[in-house]
Amino acid sequence: MLKTLRRVFSYARPYMIYFVLTVVFAAAGISLSLAVPVFIGNAVDLCAGKGRVDFDSLKPLVIKLGIMVAASALFQWLMSLCTNKLAFLTVRNLRADVFAKLQRVPIRYIDRHTKGELSSRVINDIEVISDGLLQGFTQFFTGVITILGTLIFMLTINVRITVVVVLLTPLSFIVASKVTKATHDQYIQQSKLRGRMVGFAEEYAGNQKLVNAFVFGERARNSFSELNNEYGRVGTKATFFSSVTNPSTRFVNGLIYAAVGLMGALGALGSFPFIGAMSVGKLSSFLAYSNQYTKPFNEISGVFAELQNAVASAERVFSVLDEEEISDDSGKEELDKCSGALSFSDVFFSYTKDMKLIEDFRLDVKSGQRIAIVGPTGCGKSTIINLLLRFYDPDSGSISVDGKDIGEYTRDSLRSRFGMVLQETWVFTGTVAENISYGAPDASREQIIEAAKAVHAHGFIKRLPEGYDTVISEDSGLSQGQKQLICIARIMLMDPPMLILDEATSSIDLRTEQRIQRAFVKLMEGRTSFVIAHRLSTIRSSDVILVMKQGNIIEQGSHDELMEMGGFYAELYNSQFAS
Repeated sequence: MLKTLRRVFSYARPYMIYFVLTVVFAAAGISLSLAVPVFIGNAVDLCAGKGRVDFDSLKPLVIKLGIMVAASALFQWLMSLCTNKLAFLTVRNLRADVFAKLQRVPIRYIDRHTKGELSSRVINDIEVISDGLLQGFTQFFTGVITILGTLIFMLTINVRITVVVVLLTPLSFIVASKVTKATHDQYIQQSKLRGRMVGFAEEYAGNQKLVNAFVFGERARNSFSELNNEYGRVGTKATFFSSVTNPSTRFVNGLIYAAVGLMGALGALGSFPFIGAMSVGKLSSFLAYSNQYTKPFNEISGVFAELQNAVASAERVFSVLDEEEISDDSGKEELDKCSGALSFSDVFFSYTKDMKLIEDFRLDVKSGQRIAIVGPTGCGKSTIINLLLRFYDPDSGSISVDGKDIGEYTRDSLRSRFGMVLQETWVFTGTVAENISYGAPDASREQIIEAAKAVHAHGFIKRLPEGYDTVISEDSGLSQGQKQLICIARIMLMDPPMLILDEATSSIDLRTEQRIQRAFVKLMEGRTSFVIAHRLSTIRSSDVILVMKQGNIIEQGSHDELMEMGGFYAELYNSQFAS
């Protein structure tokens, strides 16, 4: 726990000025507030009895009291302001580091976690850390200063009663520590379940049509109910243990307050010589200080409970930061220009060690060739693309571009040489023009329009309310086909030397597909292209068709050559056109 806290506080180091100001303002504000009971006690002594009220002395005392209360409130507001600054700037940097880390972890790590779980760590867990820091800084520092200040004032009033109060105080810590130990594990488990719930909810909310189409709603509700009940059970335990801390310490502090009041009253009556004589005013001041002295222990015990939750969330966040990163590209060559010649040599790869996929894969692609990759689901078609773009690296063997291993190039420069249209469409929240120019941000409006016209997207874009300036998103009402056309226009505008089309026309109707295919033919002229397709009619004109099965190329040739062979490809092709 201490190691995690030190790591969190290391993010606050650049903002130590706010920490210093927090301490200064806390000391000033609390010192003034602690002086208030002294003035109240003096005022009580000025009201000795009926007809014996010293109004002349009381009036300036009340004015000074009002000024002190107002100044104390101002300083405490400034302290809260600095505390907020410190906490929010700290978690801002932490959130930025986590987001940046997610850009550097291997794709394998992203694939192993749900989007909801990762989102929960970046947003929810860091918010919990922020709340823990705010409460921790505010209550901890004010609590410590209050304890020290009240101790000094109590000593000036009555040393012996102060010693009794100090001797009884550890009882609060003993009770709080016992309860706090039982809280940490529950908050750890609660934090994990929170991430699972966010992931589950996001998964089913994002695929509601499929859930309804497969009548999975009841089972989804039951699954969520089980997870929700488990979260509720763990959350109840965590809340119970953390909630017990404050009442327990308050009970102990109430006993201390009662003991002080009893001893002080006996001293004021002269019945307890050990305590010494006390005026009624001094007794009221001491009781006020005694109450203030024990109160911070309650708040600090609450801080420990809150910190348990914050530490549990911080451990989840730091587990992301501690993940292994992809290898550094510094010092590697930039791939500025290439002819598009590619080669796979003795490539072995699998996503998991116990499940083999690509074995002894060999392929030579000449510049400008159009390569189609076909085969049953799970045969490794998309894996070839993952390896080409270095989303994953081969377990062994090599992949080269223009005769040089792709591992010698920086990933960004390698990937910028490919234009890729995937089966899954993706548009971000922004204008249509911004979406099309995603890969070429400096493109002019004329170039954007030309790219849209080339893929026959110009017509429907002009019919949008603001044309190319219409703000769109994943949920803006565009059809899958329209979003795919925007994605294809994006690649048209980039004009890359190599293309990857992974089921690029799967969301488009047959008539539009024919137009897109003509646009692709023009786009692929002189460029090395990889086309993955399930509809075999779309790849008949490819220079080379690779037929894959279980990670290996089992057939290779043009469409006519493969049909003459009468093998697996011919079987697949005929099955799509069988009556």
